[in-house]
Amino acid sequence: MPKTDSDAAQPLSHYVGASLDRYFESLNGCAPPHDLYQMVLEQVEKPLLERVLDYSQGNQSRAAEMLGINRGTLRKKLRNYALDR
Repeated sequence: MPKTDSDAAQPLSHYVGASLDRYFESLNGCAPPHDLYQMVLEQVEKPLLERVLDYSQGNQSRAAEMLGINRGTLRKKLRNYALDR
């Protein structure tokens, strides 16, 4: 789907909010989710790490700098998600 000017102007939080709205609607009366905070972090963190690593061409030092975290922390997160290369 092509992006429009209005799509580009939206902050990331807009899309996160819309995704959460769809998620809650999809529950359709089922039991409420458990540990939602951790679930959302895991769902966001892995693709974030993947995209930043791709953007930095696999350079972990550059990726850690872009993320604002220590390289050791990045390496631990990569192991946790089986993304270590």
